[in-house]
Amino acid sequence: MVRKTHADLVAEQSQSGSATSAVVTSWRRSIMKYGLDPAEPRLPSRLSDAALGERRAAMDLLIHIAEGPLDHLYELVGLSGCNVLLTDSDGLVLAQRMRAAEAGQFRDWGLAEGFDWSEAAQGTNGIGTCLAEGRSLTISRDEHFHTRNTGMTCMDAPIWGPDGRLIGALDVSAARCDGGGHTRLIEAQVAHASSVIEAMLFRASFPQARIVVATEERGAALIAVDQDDLTIGATRAARRALGLPREGDIRPRPAVDLLQRDDCLRGFDKGERAAIARALARSDGNVSAAAKALGIGRATLYRRMSRLGLGQK
Repeated sequence: MVRKTHADLVAEQSQSGSATSAVVTSWRRSIMKYGLDPAEPRLPSRLSDAALGERRAAMDLLIHIAEGPLDHLYELVGLSGCNVLLTDSDGLVLAQRMRAAEAGQFRDWGLAEGFDWSEAAQGTNGIGTCLAEGRSLTISRDEHFHTRNTGMTCMDAPIWGPDGRLIGALDVSAARCDGGGHTRLIEAQVAHASSVIEAMLFRASFPQARIVVATEERGAALIAVDQDDLTIGATRAARRALGLPREGDIRPRPAVDLLQRDDCLRGFDKGERAAIARALARSDGNVSAAAKALGIGRATLYRRMSRLGLGQK
């Protein structure tokens, strides 16, 4: 009996109407949408240094911000024979961390700067399928579409930009093992590092705003609040938690309304109460100093404090 090859299994499962796993769905996309052959032995060509330089320049802020998290992630997984990669939203490798002794092997596999790991180019793989589906995942060994990639295990997480759009992916690939038996731990580290990059990128994109943690859910759930206490930006996780548009600009709205930290006050009363509370805080509770800062009389301030529930204790 002739043993089926990996390419045979991919083709067979992709044509099966009963096979509905996420991996098989990706295999099916690879064949039907991208017209790929799982037995194709050749790696895609690498971008020229000049073209790669242009792509890196376009993503300069992401690359700069990711340097620290990439270094830290590599410190955790590098000794187990893993390669750390940062890509753009097209799956092009922009930056990497690896041991010099393993650089040649990783480059032979295309796990190096300038290579395209989109699903359209490589079929089912950690980077490309993560980007295609917008979620964290692991593609292990023969779950890959191409036979040439079945010796590796790839653990990936998407990176969402400040506007909620997919901006890249973070990948840890193990070419000589399955992640050293610590796949779940590496998956968690990759997801954490991607959240750190998202949060740092979000803060850098709103340098004049206050950054507020929107919810306690996992991920970088942050909102940016301007000097008028209006929400002007939100990360992908915050958008999901607060019911905001998934991507693009958001309509400015009071942060207190968005976070549902409401009380019985409405309209201008809220703003007046906030202004008085800030003035009192700045004057360390000195009503005379607060009244002077607000440009009103001391007696007037007392009346307004009483009406707004700001009586002294």
